[in-house]
Amino acid sequence: MTSRTRAELLLLSCTLIWGGTFAVTKSGLEEISPLLLITLRFAIAALLFLPFAKLGSVPMTAVTMKGGVIIGILLFIGFVTQTIGLEYTTASKSGFITGLLVVFTPLFQILIERKPPRAGNIAGVVLVTTGLYLLTSPGGSEFNVGDALTLICAAAFGLYIVYLDLYTKEGNVRQIAFLQFAITGFGSLVGALLFEDVSLTVGWNTIGTVAYLALLATLYTLTVQTRYQKETTPTRAAIIFSVEPVFAAFIAYLALGERIGAVGVAGGGLIVAGLLVSELSDLMFRSRSQ
Repeated sequence: MTSRTRAELLLLSCTLIWGGTFAVTKSGLEEISPLLLITLRFAIAALLFLPFAKLGSVPMTAVTMKGGVIIGILLFIGFVTQTIGLEYTTASKSGFITGLLVVFTPLFQILIERKPPRAGNIAGVVLVTTGLYLLTSPGGSEFNVGDALTLICAAAFGLYIVYLDLYTKEGNVRQIAFLQFAITGFGSLVGALLFEDVSLTVGWNTIGTVAYLALLATLYTLTVQTRYQKETTPTRAAIIFSVEPVFAAFIAYLALGERIGAVGVAGGGLIVAGLLVSELSDLMFRSRSQ
């Protein structure tokens, strides 16, 4: 198994976990306000990860500091807009709009890295985006404030993927991971104190929600993403992450009995096709060059 294959399989495991966050977060917001939920999620992750960051023994370089701050701010914007947006829109629409990060990522990659994706990557993005639309079936409902916030989330996550690719190649991966946890948690705490009517009902649902989001959907996934995303390309990573709605639909079916129907199945098939096209494009270009 090549290092890139291993990295992409680990990124796929992150996507599976993220697929469960829509249902978990939607349920948790019934008992805890959104910014407080994000605060607890990232504060716990930062505290648990602190011993591994080696802040005292390894000097933090300027590149690491700059990268951690930029990535942390983008992560903060993405999660705040997505979580608050879920209060006003459906999980299905949120999944589709968040999935648009596969469109934003190559656009930002062209603008920032001056490194446009290959034709196969573009075709994969088109297939995945179409598949996401069919899978989530928003049904032409009116565009609301939750949808707008989630669109900002998708753009922030697309930009996040590109900058993560840039700075983890030069900066300290562990310190960058810690900085993004700490910045997102601290920013959410400040936002909760200044702008939110903080509410919290302590119960098993709240404890389970925070534990799932902090330990699995944050500590594990973002650590893996920060460590391994650099071993693939931003566009390929974005397409892997776009499988999230497939996992979300499957988890919703198992947990809630929801069905996606024939159109949803077709959408899932297009997403898989997009992944294969993007994956095989490198082999095609390599064979031509040889």
